Amino acid sequence: MALRFFRHRFLLFGAGFLVLMFLTRSLWLPAFGYALVHNETPVKADIAVVLAGDFYGHRIVKAGDLVRNGFVPSVLVSGPAGAYGLHECDLAIPFAVRQGFPAEWFIAFPNEAHSTREEAAAILQELRRRNVKNFLLVTSDYHTARARRIFLAAERTSGFVPQIRTVASRDEFFTPDSWWRNRESQKVAFFEWSKTVATVFGF
Repeated sequence: MALRFFRHRFLLFGAGFLVLMFLTRSLWLPAFGYALVHNETPVKADIAVVLAGDFYGHRIVKAGDLVRNGFVPSVLVSGPAGAYGLHECDLAIPFAVRQGFPAEWFIAFPNEAHSTREEAAAILQELRRRNVKNFLLVTSDYHTARARRIFLAAERTSGFVPQIRTVASRDEFFTPDSWWRNRESQKVAFFEWSKTVATVFGF
């Protein structure tokens, strides 16, 4: 009888807790969104770097604005292969030009990276070749925290340690304070958290 009583109490407590969490979700779920974001105020730097993976153009437009506002003289545009036989930078730079930015602001950097970790290694090698001392890393807001950690780890591994500041661009779907309200934003958060956990364990 005592075991059944405590089991009943436990189930009632658990159900009440779940109801409370559901009713207060707008208070604690934003924390999971903001934890993905590490957005820093831009400062003057040698160059901006745009990471691949944004097929709506928000990242490269953000980088173009950084040049326009005098923070950097140029933008290195990462471009992994695989977009219908093209490198992503070959699509991103013409898009930026169509938005009114001069083509000479952008430097195409085609590469064969298949992950942010591989992309970081390739980009740092190129930045070292260009004798870059500091740079602004531009990527989607949900990707900033993980990208920053990956680049810092890659810097320690390579022994080349330029100063880095992450600058967030908006995403087409993700909003950290309400990411659970629509399916596309939920997918962004789920996959980014999955990659974040995988990165922690070295995958």
